[in-house]
Amino acid sequence: MASTSLNVSTVKPLGDRVFIKISEKEEMTAGGIYLPDTVKEKPQIGEISAVGPGKLDDNGVRQPLEVKVGDKVLYSKYAGTDVKIGTDEYVLLAEKDILAIVS
Repeated sequence: MASTSLNVSTVKPLGDRVFIKISEKEEMTAGGIYLPDTVKEKPQIGEISAVGPGKLDDNGVRQPLEVKVGDKVLYSKYAGTDVKIGTDEYVLLAEKDILAIVS
């Protein structure tokens, strides 16, 4: 089997899927207490790194996505597939799992 090097520029989501870089986890509470990795919650905010071409409707017409590369988004907590590339963490999920665009 041939090996493939995986990086962000080689990942192209299909259909209505998006590839999101997960934002950094909180290291400290508001009171100044450092959190160990075991108690940190999975972040739900990230920046879109790649988008698919859109989903085909019943008539075969491609529906464009509402989000674009560079948007910061809030997504469902347990949605998608986690992917680690180097030291960065990403999630690959469907557009329907994106809850909001964050300004």
